[in-house]
This record gives sequence, C-alpha cells and structure tokens, in this order.
Amino acid sequence: MMAGAEKFVEADNAEAIITRIEHKSRKIESLLKQNKPVEALKTALEGSSHMIRDERCKSANWIVVHRALMAIKDVEGMFSSLDPEYYDILMKYLYRGLSTGDRPTCDQCLRIHEKLTERAGLGCILRSLADTLFFHDSYFQIRVAVTWVIWSPIWLFYLG
Repeated sequence: MMAGAEKFVEADNAEAIITRIEHKSRKIESLLKQNKPVEALKTALEGSSHMIRDERCKSANWIVVHRALMAIKDVEGMFSSLDPEYYDILMKYLYRGLSTGDRPTCDQCLRIHEKLTERAGLGCILRSLADTLFFHDSYFQIRVAVTWVIWSPIWLFYLG
C-alpha cells in the first residue's frame, strides 16, 4: 500500500455519510443566513474526503461546497479569514466546479482559483492534481488535469 493511501469509503457507509452531509448543509445554510460565507465555506470543506467512491456522497458533498462557494462575494476577504490548511481541498473543489461547465460556477471558480494560486502557489495545483491522478485512474481525467496545468497560466494571462 502506498504512503498516504487510505481505504476508500464504500457504499455500506454511504447512508451515514449522507446524514453527516445533510447536517453540514443545515449548518451552512444557517451561517449563510447570518452573513458568514467564509465560515460556511470552512464548514463545507471540513471533513470532505476524496476517499469516497459512492457517487451519491460525492454529489451531495459537492452541492454543499458549491452552495458555500457561490456565496463568497469578497474573494480577497475570504483569504484573509481562510486558514492555509483549507487551500488544497478548496483547489480540488474549484476543479470540480470548473468541470461542470456552468458559466456562473466557472466564473466564480476562476476568480477564486486566481487568488488561491497567488496565495498558495503552483504547489497547491500540483497537489490537487496529484490526488486526482492517484485516486482516479481514468485516462480522460488525467489528460484534462495535465492539460489544465499546462494551459491555465496562459488562459489566466489572456483572461486577466
């Protein structure tokens, strides 16, 4: 077994995971109503596991993170309150958001991606993609991840 490799969370734990995600969702909605979007994002990212294989759990967790991401209005302010421990997992979710093709989601993810890369450096991108490469052995996902690393600085230059 490779260093850092953990057992994947299997479908028999899916209901318990879904229950935790539903609880997290209620907490996030409460934080958003209190106008605390950064706290909502922290809550969404806490306990997020890339080790989950069950698609229902992945989708439910993405919905919760997406809700918090879309509530962020002040990206600079977000980073003044967000601890660096959240950077790598946030980057993973930004790539998930970019993969949706939804224009508002992609726009928000690109805004956050730019600032996150400025703060955390290229290592954050590489760590995120390394997890993608390790845990998803699909040729397509690897190809997209490598293409993004190569072309993202160019895209951000022209979009900026």
